[in-house]
Amino acid sequence: MSSIVDALYELKYNPFEYGPYLASFYTHLDESENNLLLAQLVIPLCSHPIYSNKLFNSNKRSSVWSIFDDRTKLYDLQERIDGFQALTEQCIQYCLINDWLSVNEKRLSLAQCDGVDSTFTSQKCAEKLGRLFIGHSVVEIYALLGVKPR
Repeated sequence: MSSIVDALYELKYNPFEYGPYLASFYTHLDESENNLLLAQLVIPLCSHPIYSNKLFNSNKRSSVWSIFDDRTKLYDLQERIDGFQALTEQCIQYCLINDWLSVNEKRLSLAQCDGVDSTFTSQKCAEKLGRLFIGHSVVEIYALLGVKPR
């Protein structure tokens, strides 16, 4: 029975499905030092039943403070980060293989590849999350969300 559950989980949460989320996120995020640490927030927040809807419906006036205003709804975020860690790593590899993202080892950051046409389906929720994080440091974002990077 558990093999059926595992197979269904892998069908829903796989790098082919969530790779475009990471690519969309980093396409709309300014390259900053240590932004690689933000990758582990993308899938847990964009697949969260409450925050995916809030992110999708956000507008230009929205900020991280208005979207993540109720910390009680973030009670399971650390567990989601830990649970999606392997998937996040697979998605990063998938994006690197497809030349959607590139790594800057010195700055520990990911960025959109230069001169490559994006062939992934843009994910609005992840794009808006990337825009919300612009102008905030990695430490500030993690402190706001009340989670620790892994």
